[in-house]
Amino acid sequence: MAPDHPILPPVRLRSDAELARDALAAPLLTRAVRLARWAGPETRVGAGGELVDAQLPAAAEALGLADDEDGQAEASEAWRVAVDAGLVEIHDPEDAAGNADEGAAGDEEAVDAEGTVSVGENLALLTGGTPQDVLAVWLEGFATVFDDAAAPYLDDLDALVGPDGEIDFEALDWDPEAEAEFLEGVLGNLYLLTVSEGGSGDGPVPLPALAASMVIPDDMGEPTDDVLEQVSDAMMRLDEQFRILEPIGLVEYQPVDEALMVEEGEHDAADAAGRARDGEPSAPLDEEDVSRYGMVRLTPLGLYGIRARMLDAGLSAPAVGDLAEKGADALLDGVVSYPQEAARAEIAGWLATREVPAAARDLLAAARGSEPGAPLRRLHAQQALSLVGAEAEPVVREVLDDPELGGLARVWLAERGAADIPAPPESMIFWLAIDTIAAHLDAEGELDELQDLIEGLTGRHGGFFDQAWRVDHPSTAEVLEAMGRLHRDKPSAKEARKAAFKARSRH
Repeated sequence: MAPDHPILPPVRLRSDAELARDALAAPLLTRAVRLARWAGPETRVGAGGELVDAQLPAAAEALGLADDEDGQAEASEAWRVAVDAGLVEIHDPEDAAGNADEGAAGDEEAVDAEGTVSVGENLALLTGGTPQDVLAVWLEGFATVFDDAAAPYLDDLDALVGPDGEIDFEALDWDPEAEAEFLEGVLGNLYLLTVSEGGSGDGPVPLPALAASMVIPDDMGEPTDDVLEQVSDAMMRLDEQFRILEPIGLVEYQPVDEALMVEEGEHDAADAAGRARDGEPSAPLDEEDVSRYGMVRLTPLGLYGIRARMLDAGLSAPAVGDLAEKGADALLDGVVSYPQEAARAEIAGWLATREVPAAARDLLAAARGSEPGAPLRRLHAQQALSLVGAEAEPVVREVLDDPELGGLARVWLAERGAADIPAPPESMIFWLAIDTIAAHLDAEGELDELQDLIEGLTGRHGGFFDQAWRVDHPSTAEVLEAMGRLHRDKPSAKEARKAAFKARSRH
């Protein structure tokens, strides 16, 4: 469902109880519940489970929408959700015909075409079930609304129905699979913008930017007029779709200002889309201008719902807390791809369910290794240990003589002002320096931060490169080569490249 992102950042979800409360408060689900309670043995539905036209006025009245111009349409929509979410049970029209009075010959045709309803099993789950039960029912409703949003708006449906009773999709010029895939991609992009560190977070996303993310290729420079027109069309379609998705609680949506459709001399939708590309519209469009073209924000319930669809599609969509019951090795491997704040939250949750000495021992054991990725695992172990208290000190002291963990242990003890910390051998100092740089190279952090780390380490140790090439670490040569590329002092960079050559020559 998501766009082509091989690793999605972890999402921080609210508790199931909070999400279930949000689901029960969603306007469309609330209406579906009211209709399920309103329906009775006399309620008639068509062959597809839809309310027959004669029932719509009463359904709208039950929802308090009798005087609303769109009341019957909204009642019909809420009924579809009630049916698909299992809040009502549809009885086959043939059963209804079998129970009808055989003497009422004039009514036989109507009875044969209609079924009846009764209360569905899932209705009770919304009041007496677990939060997970409530969310499962909500997801069924969301699936129905998604299908509605991906369907075309039809002014004259009858004109498109062929002799066989099926919709002529060729005449409609509409590809159901392509439309659903497009909407999946839009929601996937919105999800990614929300969960990414440095992304939109809790802020709304301009509709022009979201449409542009689906239409304009990343490597395209100035969009052509044809591409901008495609973005404009996508915006108008998304405006319709988000209006449909909002009542189920998936998004908060500020629609496109309808006045823009008739104003002359205003920035048109295509122009706004072009300038709002990447979410950073430039002059002369100010913040108020952009908001008039629509703003959308995923709700916490929306994050949950889109992630659930991703998981059903077989995608990896991690959530903070997924690793809480895993071992220390799975924790350190898992948080490697997490943004810093999410990794810290995941580790804190993992520690919260464990005794400090046992957790520290497990982390240190999982931090050992010489395979690729081990330096980054040790870095995360160090960050995890920074969150534990003095109870871990005896366990940390146990590894002071360990060639891979001794340096890490000394750093931890020094940061806490511990006494009697033995001085490390020189070989351990340089091994820790190589290991630390290797970890940050694997983490692919900010270039300036990495350069500061490299220059700080080399500046603290005189003759660093004369010693570093001798370090017995599997990443020594690669680290020295990287230092040769990244060190901002040209003489030092040259020394690093010479040291890398020596390290390669040892093997």
